Amino acid sequence: MDQYSGTPRLKIDEAYYNTLDIPSFALMLKDPSYCYKFYWLEAIVQLIAEGATQTTFNDIIDEMICNAWYSVREFHIHLSGLGQAGDVRDGLERAILKLSDLSDLAAGASKVEIKNEIKRFDKDLYQAKEQLTHMVPYRALAGFFSNSSASTVSWESIRRMTAYIQDFDRNIKPLPYTIGTSSKLQREVYFHPDWIRMIQDNTVSILGWIQFEKVRWLQNNNPEVPGLVYKLAPMDERVRKLGKVRKLWEGVLELTEVRDVFTQQPMQPRRYDIDHFIPWSFVMNDELWNLMPMDSSLNSSKSNRLPQWDPFFNRFSENQYLLYELIQEKPGIHKLYEGCWRDNLHSIWAGQELYRPGNSKAEFFEILRKNMQPVYDSAKRQGYEVWR
Repeated sequence: MDQYSGTPRLKIDEAYYNTLDIPSFALMLKDPSYCYKFYWLEAIVQLIAEGATQTTFNDIIDEMICNAWYSVREFHIHLSGLGQAGDVRDGLERAILKLSDLSDLAAGASKVEIKNEIKRFDKDLYQAKEQLTHMVPYRALAGFFSNSSASTVSWESIRRMTAYIQDFDRNIKPLPYTIGTSSKLQREVYFHPDWIRMIQDNTVSILGWIQFEKVRWLQNNNPEVPGLVYKLAPMDERVRKLGKVRKLWEGVLELTEVRDVFTQQPMQPRRYDIDHFIPWSFVMNDELWNLMPMDSSLNSSKSNRLPQWDPFFNRFSENQYLLYELIQEKPGIHKLYEGCWRDNLHSIWAGQELYRPGNSKAEFFEILRKNMQPVYDSAKRQGYEVWR
């Protein structure tokens, strides 16, 4: 991508510019009103990459639900922000929440599992899905018409829009798709052969461009959410890096008693988990200041929920201060702490303030609180459940 008219421009093999209107294709994501415009084009590209030459509104929307499912369910991402009354603005997000209420699908469910449940609750989801077809399938092509000398398209009538798209494709220049005349969700979408070849030859770069634009939109509509780029699809659990932190806490347990934040029972060496106070699914990192040893039997129960701030933050801080004191006093613990630098100590405030020598207990607690409470409150506002 480079800069074109102030927005990222898609790079496509120059040979295609001779037959296809690539600059107008790059305008398909311009000036969206809702996030599902990104998911609409993404679903079309994926279907074409899999060999489809035609499809229906219904199948495209099913693909959109699958693609957005994980972000909405696991991370409580709002696809187009919230209205003034706190209501969900985006129709795709509403469809996902409706399916979530109807089914027992996990946040990390596979595409096959999601589509099976969509089919199972087809009647219940019909209205939410049908609402997504009102304008985006037609408006997504508006960039192709802006430089045309043809008469202005009438956006008020689906019948006229459909006829205009078909006429434009036949007589002026080929469009990526045209639209059939069947009713509502069964309405056909026909892909042009030349566009099929271009998209199949450039699938990776096109999907990368869509993801870039989607992340930019989502971040603007979820300003408090950290690491949003990592929240579009499930991540490999092997990227989690807790081994050095576990060694550090093992060293602490060999020297002194540490009580579980939730049960207040003494932790037993090698019989605990390392867990995040504020869920990993929100912070998307393994920073030492947010990690604690926790009774293994409770970890799965807590899952990705928030602990109650009172009294658990105070207990968490007690354990963190105990760790801090030993880092300062015991060379062996300090060496294990240094081993965490690469994977678990990236926050500037932690290195410069929290773990600096000389903090009193009150100072340490206040540094931890002033940096963690805003993150905790953001997660709560985003919809993370409080674990009781």
